[in-house]
Amino acid sequence: MSFPYLKQMGLIVLALVATLTAGAHIAFAQVKNPELEALKREIEELRRSDAEKQRKLDELQRRIQIMESQPIAGEKPAAPESALDRALKETEPAAEQAPRTDFFSRQIGGTTFRLIDISLDALFAAGTSTERDASIQNLQGGDHDPRRRGFTVQNIELSLSGAVDPYFTGETHIIYLIDPVAGETRVELEEAFLTTQALPYGLQLEAGFFFTEFGIINPTHPHAWDWLDQPVMNTRLFGPDGLRQAGLRLGWLTPLPWYSEVHVGMQNANGETASSFLANGEFFEERPIGGRPFVERDVRSSKDLLYLARWVNSWNLSDAVTTKVGLSGLYGPNATGPDGDTWIYGADLKLTWRPTNNFRGWPFVLWQSEAMKRDYRADRFFDDSDPGNIIDLPRATLSDYGFYTQALYGFTYGWAAGLRYEYATGSGESVLSFDGRRNDPFRDDRHRVSPLLVWHPSEFSRIRLQYNYDRADHLERGDTHSVWLGVEFLYGAHPAHKY
Repeated sequence: MSFPYLKQMGLIVLALVATLTAGAHIAFAQVKNPELEALKREIEELRRSDAEKQRKLDELQRRIQIMESQPIAGEKPAAPESALDRALKETEPAAEQAPRTDFFSRQIGGTTFRLIDISLDALFAAGTSTERDASIQNLQGGDHDPRRRGFTVQNIELSLSGAVDPYFTGETHIIYLIDPVAGETRVELEEAFLTTQALPYGLQLEAGFFFTEFGIINPTHPHAWDWLDQPVMNTRLFGPDGLRQAGLRLGWLTPLPWYSEVHVGMQNANGETASSFLANGEFFEERPIGGRPFVERDVRSSKDLLYLARWVNSWNLSDAVTTKVGLSGLYGPNATGPDGDTWIYGADLKLTWRPTNNFRGWPFVLWQSEAMKRDYRADRFFDDSDPGNIIDLPRATLSDYGFYTQALYGFTYGWAAGLRYEYATGSGESVLSFDGRRNDPFRDDRHRVSPLLVWHPSEFSRIRLQYNYDRADHLERGDTHSVWLGVEFLYGAHPAHKY
């Protein structure tokens, strides 16, 4: 071989060696530094993240600029709209609106008020008693009590509530029930009232047709009772349907360091729902108070109305225990004559124990008691229209007083058991048809003991089993035994009830 050929071959070999050496170095570097690619990927990811954040910031800034350039909702236009402009708008076809999803609503400025929540609550009972049906009507004196052997439609309540406008809310409750004696369907207006939302100094005004806020049970709807029937003293003092009438009530939340509220009210004193006051002739045909004859009275001045005063206070004794104490008073005219009047006094206590680690409200203990007294000051009555039956009754004060106390223990989720004891008595004799207080089923001496077992399958249903042992002077055998099974179901958005 010639020297030039060898030289050329050497150069080629050196080039190949250099290429292989460089590739080896690159491969070695890639294998030896895996962090490099990871750092590159992290830098790229940060760049993308910063770009996305900048895009969002730009979008938000653009929306702020658009909103700042628009007028505030409800703000008056800079120039008033002319009558011609309004007339032209009325001739234009209305723009098609999106369908509403709520039942009723109203636009107030920039706010939409959902006006009506509708619900229905139904109470039914079945049971039996050692007394016959005619006697059960007096023994179970409340219109929403189980009142006959067999089945009773206690109460079907249709409720409507909601905001009227920024200043008032409204509630209406309509009752359906089946009369246990005649079997006829009855429809009653239980309540319909409005309540203010914007009065100063802790004041609130309620006006319309509503339950009188005396004690605990009277202003509470039947489906919110723990037991199936209303206490004996409530039936005696406030009649079968509770005390409720048209009027107004002013509440004041005092500035005391605990919850303290004062109520004063003024209502009509007539009608069957004001039994201890002016009542009406139909009510006295069935349940004359003390046997006294009914005397019609007109409303001539403010003294012929019914007046309420109530003071209620509440304290948290601990994280788990809350107590509430109330005092109530009522005054108004009664149906025995122009100088007849009635005073009713009451005190109530409610104590609730519910541990902070409860499960949906269980376990709990509720202890509730009320004591009340009525002074029914009957006017003198004289009637000689029937020479063979002259009635001459002197003025008299018929006093009736008593109490109930009850305790309910929620021992496991959905289940509760309770016991209630009641006592009622009085002074001053019942006259005419009753011939003494012992024979008056609404003024005699009464004792009642009522164990209760409750099961809540859910928040919308309830099943209660109650036993009543009654001992009363007017009963022929002196005592009686009754067993009642109650079923309740609820659907819709029911308004909250008073605590």
